[in-house]
Amino acid sequence: MLESEIEKACCKWAASEGWSSYKFVSPSKRGVPDRIFLRDNKTVFVEFKRPGGKLSKIQEREIEKLRAQQFKVFVIYSLRSMQIAFSR
Repeated sequence: MLESEIEKACCKWAASEGWSSYKFVSPSKRGVPDRIFLRDNKTVFVEFKRPGGKLSKIQEREIEKLRAQQFKVFVIYSLRSMQIAFSR
């Protein structure tokens, strides 16, 4: 399954659960997560990867910076992994 297919399925599911999602693009900052999800005063960042896909060093560094600020950041490989992550 392609990363774009996983992202599309996850965004559709998230919308059905009441989450707003925004594509996160930062032209001057490489390695930021793919999407931001918002609901009920919660902010979650998500990086989508195809099964077996790996984070780049830049992505790892950016994710750690966000986590150090107490944001939830998930690396999602399937719709099921997103459903599990968002139920926490």
